[in-house]
Amino acid sequence: MRKTIINTLKKLESDYNVKVLYACESGSRAWGFPSRYSDYDVRFIYVHPPETYLSIDPVGIGKKRDVIDVPMNDLLDVSGWELTKALKLFRKSNPPLLEWLHSTIIYYEAFSTIHQMKKLNNSIISPASCLHHYLNMANKNVGALLHGEQVKMKMYFNALRPVLAAKWIEQLNEFPPLEFQQLLERFVPNGEVRTKIDILLKRKMTGDMIGSEPRIDLIKDFLTDEIARLESSTKRINVKITDPTFTLDQLFRDTLKEVWG
Repeated sequence: MRKTIINTLKKLESDYNVKVLYACESGSRAWGFPSRYSDYDVRFIYVHPPETYLSIDPVGIGKKRDVIDVPMNDLLDVSGWELTKALKLFRKSNPPLLEWLHSTIIYYEAFSTIHQMKKLNNSIISPASCLHHYLNMANKNVGALLHGEQVKMKMYFNALRPVLAAKWIEQLNEFPPLEFQQLLERFVPNGEVRTKIDILLKRKMTGDMIGSEPRIDLIKDFLTDEIARLESSTKRINVKITDPTFTLDQLFRDTLKEVWG
């Protein structure tokens, strides 16, 4: 599959006249619990030639799209963001982009841009902003668990992952790892809740989670209690971040020179 992904990226470079800087896995494979039915969620960052940026209409306006979405098949989902879009989201501590940068499954990397972005992580990322993002995600997904006695099992992971990610930020004041098992080991000790989660995790990875089943109130209660506690603690997190625009502008210009000469 890696060879197929690389070939797909190379074709996109040719079709769209861009250069791919980075491509990674962003879905359940990156989170460490793929099932036999899981597809490959490939996300990439790309850059146009300099002349594309030297016009009165910036990239992202009108016909100059700042995304590339590739309709593939049931096994491969490929989508990319243009570099200035990615840098602006980086400046805002956008968690989906940060998850790309923290993915441990990297399919492709060229030039030095992503390495430089990762070096800037600690000076740019706002822990409070990321924590709010994961809490909002958790609240939305836990809401789905509260409606009705029958729920889809995957909804537990859709809620557990952001709750545990928020706990990581709260306690360590840094962006969390993507691997669910690492979050689970740190924050859910052995006991009834952990046992229930471990059983679900095994079922998830074997593909035995199709359809809805009776809600597991033990996990639901754990999630609602943690969200309430985290919402209270977020009021105490206030880290001031210096505006990184000048640094990111320079990184963008340096990338154009490095990639296109």
